[in-house]
Amino acid sequence: MVSPPPTLMVFDDFNNNSYDGGAGPSTGPRKRGRGRPKGSRNGTRKPKKPKAYDPNSKLIKSCRKFDSGITKAERESGNLEIVASVLMRFDAIRRRLHQVNQPKDILTTASTNCMRLGVRTNMTRRIGPIPGVQVGDIFYYWGEMCLVGLHRDMAAGIDYLSAKRSGVDGHAATSVVTSGQYDDETEELDTLIYIGQDGKGKNRQPCDQVLKNGNLALEASVRKGNDVRVVRLEKHNNEKVFIYDGLYLVSDFEHVIGKSGFKEFRFKLVRKPDQPSGYAIWKSVEILRNHDLIDPREGSILGDLSFGAEVLRVPLVNEVDEDDKTIPEDFDYIRSQCYSGMMFDLNVDIQSLGCHNCEGESCSHQNCSCMRKNCGELPYHNNILVSRKPLIYECGGSCPCPNDCPNRLVQTGLKLHLEVFKTANYGWGLRSWDPIRAGTFICEFAGVSKTKEEVEEDDDYLFDTSRVYHRFIWNYEPQLLREDASKQVSEVINLPTQVLISAKEKGNVGRFMNHSCWPNVFWQPIEYEDNGVIYVRIGLFAMKHIPPMTELTYDYGVSCVEKNGEDEILYKGKKICLCGSVKCRGSFG
Repeated sequence: MVSPPPTLMVFDDFNNNSYDGGAGPSTGPRKRGRGRPKGSRNGTRKPKKPKAYDPNSKLIKSCRKFDSGITKAERESGNLEIVASVLMRFDAIRRRLHQVNQPKDILTTASTNCMRLGVRTNMTRRIGPIPGVQVGDIFYYWGEMCLVGLHRDMAAGIDYLSAKRSGVDGHAATSVVTSGQYDDETEELDTLIYIGQDGKGKNRQPCDQVLKNGNLALEASVRKGNDVRVVRLEKHNNEKVFIYDGLYLVSDFEHVIGKSGFKEFRFKLVRKPDQPSGYAIWKSVEILRNHDLIDPREGSILGDLSFGAEVLRVPLVNEVDEDDKTIPEDFDYIRSQCYSGMMFDLNVDIQSLGCHNCEGESCSHQNCSCMRKNCGELPYHNNILVSRKPLIYECGGSCPCPNDCPNRLVQTGLKLHLEVFKTANYGWGLRSWDPIRAGTFICEFAGVSKTKEEVEEDDDYLFDTSRVYHRFIWNYEPQLLREDASKQVSEVINLPTQVLISAKEKGNVGRFMNHSCWPNVFWQPIEYEDNGVIYVRIGLFAMKHIPPMTELTYDYGVSCVEKNGEDEILYKGKKICLCGSVKCRGSFG
């Protein structure tokens, strides 16, 4: 029997109408204008503030993993590692709430619990860059930007310092977000025409915008010339995606008659030079997606490296040396795992295998035998992995459920526009034209299963589950929802036998995914059964939200480790690592 959904805790500090915790300010009928909380008469009432962070709270003490080794100053100022941890934990809670069909507003619940328990960083409003947040980073929810301090205001598109808190003598804007609810002009890559806030009076009747609150701050930033962070909203597959596009200067503004027939403020923001690309990359890749069969880049080598094996073509491109048309060393492209022999022969009556109670329907009910193998819960929600596990069971060839069953994911092939590209320092790599949400299945590591005796010494395309991998926490912590800590899902991979896969002679796009000691992808073993034989595949999933054209990497692991003293562990691999990440161990393999 499937256990009933657990009793989950929701803090009410942010459960007010001014904050939806999700994809941006509410678009409901009571919305009164940019930056105006619902239910207020004059747009001046601010959302309720959370209770002060109490390090002695019993509930806080149960969540010490976040505080371990991190000082209060580091948490308040942020860095890459802390920001990644905050975002990972927020999304883990969100996925869990979806899995158990939490009846309350899921995004508000996830954001509120994180805020209340101190799972946040960069808690002081500031002008300029945000530590740990990089230009080009993407966010799927407004609440994520609040938790990492990129945009602190939970309801308004304009965030600012008041005269009391400003370090530049008076009001000053700190960040703006285009929400799609105003007539912002966003087509230009280096300029933005941003419409001021408010403009809705009593009973939502249009009215003139006035110089106060966020409008006053943006006007002050024209005179002061302070940096303003810009986040642009785009849509991909009907999902809102927020793109951090770096620092802008508010160069000018005017108070003119808008399309509504009433006066509005139009602020012109100009992007500062010498910054990494953010929005520009998004727009350039959008052109590739919209003209998939015509690649305008001079570095294009092959239109489809898979030669039709994949549903979506896999381009091959070399933009490092556009004159070099050399293709990767000879190999046979295969779509899925190739087994040289059986993994495990069950030696039982085939009629007793598979989820025969699910004939003609998807596996989402308590009588499904495959669901029971997954502890009574589907491992995926809307094709997103909910939790890492030692092993996930998917429906296989003996199951009568349809091909679109939600318990079939890794076996269904590529869903993303991936391309193989030449890197500057270490050969070929893999990246995506699409933004990738955390938990998304990217591809399988396909190759030929081998035994230890069959593995070649110089095989650079070998996947080995027996290697030692850097441990990290990706799953949600039950304490954050006041569940029993014993319900923490184990993330330790412990397969009954070593899995060795060589993609040297046969493989798919997974063979081109490079190693990194600070990866954005992780691997997950998937088991399924077909005609009495159990097979294991290796699925590669997004560890975090990944912007388009970002190289996809996972940890190759190391062959051995040594202890240096009581606590420090030295990871020793066979090859020198060139990943250049902040967590580089120096070797892998």
